[in-house]
Amino acid sequence: MDTTTLLPGRTRGLGSTAALTAVTALAPMVWGTTYFVTTELLPTGHPLFAGLVRALPAGLVAVVIGMVISGLAGRARGTGTSTGIGAALPKGSWWWKSAVLGILNIGLFFPMLFISAERLPGGVAATLGAIGPLVVTFLAVPVLGQRLAVRRVAWGVAGVAGVGLVVLGPGARLDPVGVVAGLAGAVSMALGVTLTKRWGRPEGVGPVSAGGWQLMAGGLFLLPVTLLVEGAPPAIDGRAALGYLWLGLVGGLIAYVLWFRGIGRLPVTSVAFLSPLSPLVAAVIGVAVLGESLSAVQAAGFALALAAVLAGQLPERGRRGGVPVPTSVASPAPSSSSAVTERSLPSDLTESPLPAGLPAALAPLEVAR
Repeated sequence: MDTTTLLPGRTRGLGSTAALTAVTALAPMVWGTTYFVTTELLPTGHPLFAGLVRALPAGLVAVVIGMVISGLAGRARGTGTSTGIGAALPKGSWWWKSAVLGILNIGLFFPMLFISAERLPGGVAATLGAIGPLVVTFLAVPVLGQRLAVRRVAWGVAGVAGVGLVVLGPGARLDPVGVVAGLAGAVSMALGVTLTKRWGRPEGVGPVSAGGWQLMAGGLFLLPVTLLVEGAPPAIDGRAALGYLWLGLVGGLIAYVLWFRGIGRLPVTSVAFLSPLSPLVAAVIGVAVLGESLSAVQAAGFALALAAVLAGQLPERGRRGGVPVPTSVASPAPSSSSAVTERSLPSDLTESPLPAGLPAALAPLEVAR
């Protein structure tokens, strides 16, 4: 066969991967607004409540949406129209798997990041959080059986350095408890991301339902922690209601589902390298909205961090283009007729076993002014 006939399909594969990456990148970009929303709209002294509002309501809504999607998928396949809460809830081992992933990605990650942000200057906390892509790169070797890519390690270090140049101020101080909490949060998120990629998601379960399981688990873990540490919820006025609505609907439900979907369909290290976009967006908001300015050194750091994000999306040498499907959950190739039927449905309404994954929400981190 003439190789030129393969080019259109390959181009479409690369284009779909780029589009999926761009959509996934919206999640950390949305999370980059958290600092502005928290400082300008929300009552002070309740960061854990903000995390709880972001996680638990979004999880409940996602489960309900998953029920609706399950019913639509059943009708489209002609397998019936009955739906119920069981169609959108975990089954078997997925009860404990969802709990583990929800705690690692959200329930434990939020408190650790809030502690680091409280005890450290925001720039230091943001720099510690930027090590996430490096940790994922190393964890992918034993957990996913991937080879260690020196290029990704180098760009991971460059990303940390770039974020540090953008957000670290001259008065940065190191508090041992804050440093340990920041590192623990980054490792917790990275382990949650990697395990999400390894476990995938059950066949027939879309990213909305699977993401809802993690959000609910993380929110339920945060609930007693929030009550114990912060006590009763704060008084909520109109500005605060708008801020919590943004955190819960856009920063929670929409952003996490996009993030989980991307983790399931893209290389895990590539998605992890998108996380520095969060402090970069926070820096842009500081300049555009809060009247801050970037020095020449900060601008150079911004460019370096952005270059690391882009370099992290390049495929490894020898890897074919297109969206990879983990072999541990891949289903047999469908016949031509069944393939046409599945392609006629929205991707989240089919029983495609592609895994959904990770949240890597960033807590409100102060950008150097």
